[in-house]
This record gives sequence, C-alpha cells and structure tokens, in this order.
Amino acid sequence: MTSIEKLTEEERSSWLSALPEWSLARDGDAIERKFEFADFSEAFAFMTRVAMIAETRDHHPEWFNVYNRVEITLTTHDAGGLSLRDVKMARKIDALL
Repeated sequence: MTSIEKLTEEERSSWLSALPEWSLARDGDAIERKFEFADFSEAFAFMTRVAMIAETRDHHPEWFNVYNRVEITLTTHDAGGLSLRDVKMARKIDALL
C-alpha cells in the first residue's frame, strides 16, 4: 500500500481557497462543513449518498446529524492530518448539492 502524504501548509491553503464552503478545523488537521436541509429525510438522503461515495473510496467521514443538519469532518488518519484524499472527498460531497 502506498503511503498517504499529509498536505503541506501551502498546499492546504491553496486547496482551501478552492473549497470556499469548507473550513479548516481548529487543530488544522481536518476540514469541516455544515449542511442544512429542509427536513430529516433530505438530510438522511444526503448522508446516504455521501456514504456510498465513502465506501467506494474507502475514505469515511466523521459526521454528526440532528434533524435537518449534517456536519462533516474530513481528515486522513493514515497521513496524520489533511491529505489530498480529503480534498477529493470534499469536492465529491460538494458535487452532490
């Protein structure tokens, strides 16, 4: 298995500017985004679509859901922080909307 590289500070800044809805987590090793939907059914349907992408990419988000709100955090534990895998996953998630 190939090792996964953690993004440099410069790469992280560059990618974050390309993902305007996402923000850097407090620890700097993850990105996060909050979503709001009309109701629970829409939120759950969105989570189901994200889950299908996560399974095919073997890259699973940390998330939290209450009624119509979904919060997603992406980090790559194998890299010890933010990696290109997280950026690609964020872009796939954004494309669902």
